[in-house]
Amino acid sequence: MIFDIIIQGGQSNSQGCGIGDVKTPYKPHPEILMMKSDLSIEPAKENVFEGNTIGNFSLTFASRYVADGRLRSARKLSSNRRLLILMAAVGGTGFCDHRWGLQDDLYLKMIEMIKTALALNHKNRAVAFLWHQGESDTANPVRDIHYNNLRTLVENVRLITKNNSLPFIAGDFVPKWYKENTDICIPIITAVKDVCSDIGNSAFVETTGLTSNSEVTGNDDIIHFSREALYKLGNRYYDAYSEIAGT
Repeated sequence: MIFDIIIQGGQSNSQGCGIGDVKTPYKPHPEILMMKSDLSIEPAKENVFEGNTIGNFSLTFASRYVADGRLRSARKLSSNRRLLILMAAVGGTGFCDHRWGLQDDLYLKMIEMIKTALALNHKNRAVAFLWHQGESDTANPVRDIHYNNLRTLVENVRLITKNNSLPFIAGDFVPKWYKENTDICIPIITAVKDVCSDIGNSAFVETTGLTSNSEVTGNDDIIHFSREALYKLGNRYYDAYSEIAGT
């Protein structure tokens, strides 16, 4: 089997914490697989926790990728190509708590996952790096620090994948949480936007209109996108990717 590889990194909104109903739930697709942190590979699916189905925006992204025929186009290279999502995101983590720096555990685990996936077949290729992170780093809201950390991470992922033009997509915070924490959010989001602007083949995704778990379920969780919002976020990430990658 030969893979197009999507790397998904960051913290909880990338890992997926969104609950609530959706009109059209994700259905596992035979061409979409995922690699977990233990390096096992299985059909990509939403997790279930305490009776709740948990959304993940990479699944919507992957569904669009397949539906757009990108795997069919790639089959000019090989007939048995599939899409593999590397599920490297972990909730509650950042640079300031020493989890995503170049010597830190989650960065090193992500690199291990990338190298393992690429080594499965010499025709495997990384096609996108999806990132959502920064809430934890509002504990130290300094634009230049976050900018340098994130830019270094992306540049090193591109080096490891041997793809200097690997599309990088990042996104804004949950609007409700951002509104209630504007002062500490601005430096981090400014840094993310600036990285996307400066490194090329990158895009920053706006989250205007997307709901939190609190707004959908009535709980007190305003920092996490609802499941429905994660589906929409995946569509926005894919639209941004398409602008970079073309048809």
